[in-house]
Amino acid sequence: MKAVILAAGKGTRLQPLTSTRPKHMIPLGGSPLLEHLLIALKESDVKDILIVTGYRETQVRTYFSDGAQWELNLEYSHQEKLLGSGHAIGLAKDYVGNDDFLVVYGDLVVDTSIIRSILRKHDQGGFPVLCVVPVTNPQQYGIVLLKDDRVIDIIEKPTSNDVGNLANAGIYIFPPEVFTEIQRTPESPRGEIEITDTIKQMVRQNMEYTSNRIRPTDWMDVGRPWDLLEANRRVLERCSPVILGDVEEGVYLNGRVHVEVGAKLRSGTYVEGPVFIGSGSDVGPNCYLRPFTSLERNVRIGNGCEVKNSLILDGTHIGHLSYVGDSIVGANCNFGAGSMIANLRLDKANVRVRIKGEAMDSGRRKLGVIMGDDVEIGIGAKLMPGVKIGTSAWIGPNTTVYEDVPPETFVMQKQEIIHGHRKRL
Repeated sequence: MKAVILAAGKGTRLQPLTSTRPKHMIPLGGSPLLEHLLIALKESDVKDILIVTGYRETQVRTYFSDGAQWELNLEYSHQEKLLGSGHAIGLAKDYVGNDDFLVVYGDLVVDTSIIRSILRKHDQGGFPVLCVVPVTNPQQYGIVLLKDDRVIDIIEKPTSNDVGNLANAGIYIFPPEVFTEIQRTPESPRGEIEITDTIKQMVRQNMEYTSNRIRPTDWMDVGRPWDLLEANRRVLERCSPVILGDVEEGVYLNGRVHVEVGAKLRSGTYVEGPVFIGSGSDVGPNCYLRPFTSLERNVRIGNGCEVKNSLILDGTHIGHLSYVGDSIVGANCNFGAGSMIANLRLDKANVRVRIKGEAMDSGRRKLGVIMGDDVEIGIGAKLMPGVKIGTSAWIGPNTTVYEDVPPETFVMQKQEIIHGHRKRL
């Protein structure tokens, strides 16, 4: 069976990380988010795949090319304007022909078992299939109503819990008839063709859609910045412990630690896995890497630093005696010595983050910063929980940052300098 992956979106809720890359190319444990999905498809023997791309698509096409490196057959379709999931799926008409086909949203972290289960469900009945997953916050999802296993309706972001908690998981098997129905689907209030509207339209015409229930531990939608920390945790838990780099005498490795070729761990460093250390990275001496930390390629962690549950992208340098906790740090950033990221509020309440101008509860008691690429941070700077730092921003020495910093701006904290003879104090 052929598959279609939807990977055209801008990922605006993940800014500033998506200011410079598609969200599908954010790395987790050494590989882009989209690569983890492609591997799950391959392991399910789905190898003919069309990727619908749009925003910054060159990065996707250059990295994956024709897929031969992964023993996949990849093709691409360009979505010129982001006109909805239904419109994106409609672009696959010529690719899939007259056969049933699999569709997966490109911002999902899924276990291979999910792909295998939906294929098996389809083989058993031959009907179109929609995956559903129980969620704790149904107001943020499209909730699927079922009669036995049959789909009878989909309610987008319900205002109450009365409709249940089975969310549309963004994984489907469609018949070729869906393309005709997409053309008949009216635009939503957002001016988009939504595939859920198409499905509801087909259900009203007595087209049977069967559901495939999946476990939330095997599925994750990466839609908000803090979701990347949980996605990184899931990836690292499956990461095989391999030591291929240079580990000096006096380094202690505990648990699942993956050190790529060309990485270096200097004496006195303590690594508590699961941890990923990418090629060209240099850690120590005397550092503490705590669980669920990913250092991508060419990351430098200076003497006496501590990094906990964080995602550090390519080329970033964290100067000596710094602390980074529960944070996502973009590529090619530079932390001056003694930089500190706070990850816990004094009142121990959940950290709130501004998304599209609205303060959102992250649901996390511990959350540090979300930082774009090419940020410069002066010595002794302090960044408070939940702050977002835009791409190419500068933070001055000894500055304490309580609010988001827009891209390509600087924040400097002035202090009053008093000179005088000490006997007059």
